[in-house]
Amino acid sequence: MKKIIATFGLLFCFFQGNAQLFSGESIINQENFDKKRWSWGYYLGFNTYDLDFNLKDFKPTGPFQDKNYNVEKTIGFNVGLVGSLKLNNNLDLRLEPGVSFNKRNFQLLKADQNTFREINSTYVHIPLLLKFSTDRLNNFRPFVVGGVSTSLNLSSNENNPDDNSVGQFRMKTNTYYYEVGFGIDLYLYYFKLSPSIRGVFAINDELVPDDSPSSIYTGNVDTMKTRGVFINFTFQ
Repeated sequence: MKKIIATFGLLFCFFQGNAQLFSGESIINQENFDKKRWSWGYYLGFNTYDLDFNLKDFKPTGPFQDKNYNVEKTIGFNVGLVGSLKLNNNLDLRLEPGVSFNKRNFQLLKADQNTFREINSTYVHIPLLLKFSTDRLNNFRPFVVGGVSTSLNLSSNENNPDDNSVGQFRMKTNTYYYEVGFGIDLYLYYFKLSPSIRGVFAINDELVPDDSPSSIYTGNVDTMKTRGVFINFTFQ
């Protein structure tokens, strides 16, 4: 979180030094940018991932209480490429393949044994998105974005024969999501910068159950799905 605050602080200082972005002056940067049929770029950003557990049989007491599943979220890193196809003056189709790195710490809070698991994830993430933008106002253009995506979890352990009985927390390799978010295009002198924030929600179950049906980790879990937040800075 400190990294995110520091990044926004640097951006604020930068924009303060380019006061024309926030003024009513008629200096228009990158005036012909949005006339291009195709545009390309890259993005850098931060992420945080959570796990949403849906239980088969909720029990107010015992080892399967919903509140026992504790996930400590951390800040991860995103990097990727952007390809954008202009459909009309306000709508673009975007492909944003990239890689995201993250770590989640998982633990059962009321268990009589050490249940801590460190879940390191490296995702190859491929979103296909529709971006709806307002008409441009000086050097600003707010937008909303939404679509679907898929990811390949290179650290999933899906085919590992070991399970939580020997300390291995397993997830499925392939995951499918829907995504929604918003942001703003800032037309700078040399390029366009687009800060955005996006929610990412898994559609399919990602849990690989333990071999034992009575496992305290997976025995009473119906589905486990990822939820995430991406904060990206796109350069075009």
